[in-house]
Amino acid sequence: MIQFRTAIYSGLLASVLGLGACSMMPHASSVSASLSGASEVPANTSAATGSLDASLNKDTHVLSWTVTYAGLSGPTTGGHFHGPAMAGQNAGVVVPLGGSLASPIKGMATLTAAQESDLMAGKWYLNLHTAAHPGGEIRGQVTFRP
Repeated sequence: MIQFRTAIYSGLLASVLGLGACSMMPHASSVSASLSGASEVPANTSAATGSLDASLNKDTHVLSWTVTYAGLSGPTTGGHFHGPAMAGQNAGVVVPLGGSLASPIKGMATLTAAQESDLMAGKWYLNLHTAAHPGGEIRGQVTFRP
């Protein structure tokens, strides 16, 4: 009888702990962008390409990213998330990419409610700047991945 009760209590405890662990999982959304010179405003003929792979934790409001790129006309002189703006529009810097700008660029930032709302509405873009293209050599609109 004691072994039977122990088995039941152990099963219940495992179930409760399992449910607790699932409910503590962060609610995150994946976002991405493909960067090109054709997406810049105005567009340019750069052959460079890049990509953004990012995750937004909706519980902590932290955006974490990795930006990779190749083929730029020279060293990256700046990189930023801009918004709010839809594709084809320009906007001010919302979040600068800090630290080393060598590929891959990794970073994170805590967003305000307004920034998170604009990001989720597709109103952010990412661009990378070079000396030859001070306004931005490659750019990509940030979108949620399915």
